[in-house]
Amino acid sequence: QVRFVESGGGLVEPGGSLKLSCETSGFDFSDFDMKWYRQAPGKEREWVARIIPLGTYIRYADSVQGRFTISRDNWKSTLYLQMNDLKPEDTAMYYCNWYTPNNNWGQGTQVTVAS
Repeated sequence: QVRFVESGGGLVEPGGSLKLSCETSGFDFSDFDMKWYRQAPGKEREWVARIIPLGTYIRYADSVQGRFTISRDNWKSTLYLQMNDLKPEDTAMYYCNWYTPNNNWGQGTQVTVAS
């Protein structure tokens, strides 16, 4: 069964940093194009960052470009998101999933940016 287990969220002040992790199982992680997504209260889920299997092509949403860094460890089947210079508008539940999302979403990890 496909599983995504996100962790690393928390409460941080504006300008702070967090690193999220997503441990995966149930599929060959090294074959899959992966994304981080987020959903803020009352808003649609949106994609944040994308990385292809070899990590040689990466894309970011305009809102996080230059502040977030996506990476992956294919040996550990784990996806990462380093988030720097966090802003209140980054507050959301963060999820990882395939480029074309699998229906088995994880529980997510909450990121709250506030003074």
